[in-house]
Amino acid sequence: MTIVDVAAAAGVSRQTVSNALNKPHLLAPETLAKVHAAVEQLGFAPNAAAQQLRRRRASAYGFEVNPWGVERMGHILDGFLVEMTVAAPGHAAHLVTFAPEPDSLIEGYERLLGSGLVDGFVLGDTRHGDPRPDWLLAQDVAFVSFGRIWDRPDLDCWVDVDGRAGMRMGVEHLLSQGYEHVAWLGWPEGSPVGEDRRAGWLDALTTSGHEDDASLTAESVQDLARATAAAERLVDGMAGRGAILCASDLLALGAVRAIQARGLRLGTDIGVVGFDDSDVAEALSITSLRQPLHAAAEAAWGILQRGAPEGEAAARTALLPPTLTIRASSTRDPSGTPTGRTTRRSSS
Repeated sequence: MTIVDVAAAAGVSRQTVSNALNKPHLLAPETLAKVHAAVEQLGFAPNAAAQQLRRRRASAYGFEVNPWGVERMGHILDGFLVEMTVAAPGHAAHLVTFAPEPDSLIEGYERLLGSGLVDGFVLGDTRHGDPRPDWLLAQDVAFVSFGRIWDRPDLDCWVDVDGRAGMRMGVEHLLSQGYEHVAWLGWPEGSPVGEDRRAGWLDALTTSGHEDDASLTAESVQDLARATAAAERLVDGMAGRGAILCASDLLALGAVRAIQARGLRLGTDIGVVGFDDSDVAEALSITSLRQPLHAAAEAAWGILQRGAPEGEAAARTALLPPTLTIRASSTRDPSGTPTGRTTRRSSS
């Protein structure tokens, strides 16, 4: 029996049940009575460890530094962890990093929760099949995820960057620079983030009357050699002055290598736009979409530390727009007016 079952029986949200148990002053009397009736009917007993945490606040939140068993989190998640750490003192809180075993992921969360060291968790690298959100919901433990909870679109408690809007911005920029076609270089099917970004490319093609460009696609995993090979196929099939919109900066680097291998001029003959505004993009003057990690961290702390009363679910989500850093890879004149910042932020 979990808090989710109580919510279903009472006909209210999970957050409303949590508020009834922990912050009853936030609810209207009739709503509170409805939840209490469901609790009594089902014989629900809140998780003892979670109850203990609510009585003895640690003002700390667990952050998994080795998500899904990979050796390195990646540029964006690394940056988000740094921003969360920098912002923590301003919210009278701190992070506790931990690395569960890949084959016993939930055990790592359960062990840290049972230690009493944390009040909840910050999740990163959300994807299809992620077991963590449902487990945390069942335990009635506070959490926020950096990235939407793709299998549960009904849930709040997340901060994300609007990749779909960013890709629309990228297409609009490339067309404004006189490129006749905008091709897509993305990840293989199955990545919810990749699918969201690809949808933005398709949106912009439709809006701009370039639907025929929807056939100009190639896919690659995050591997430079494979990305280069995929981009070469796009370059070879492109007529006129075209451009390649990429799901990541690594894929964009593959596109740059493919263009150079064909003896073409980057930005002049074929334009390239990436995503993440990484150090590689800056070093090679690749136009890229930058994720607002500082704003994402501030939003995540805010969501963690406020319990939204009924009717304020929007306060527990944040979809933030990226900015476009324009460089030489997508324009003959990179000194033109940018859509977003053109210099990297050196401090928070």
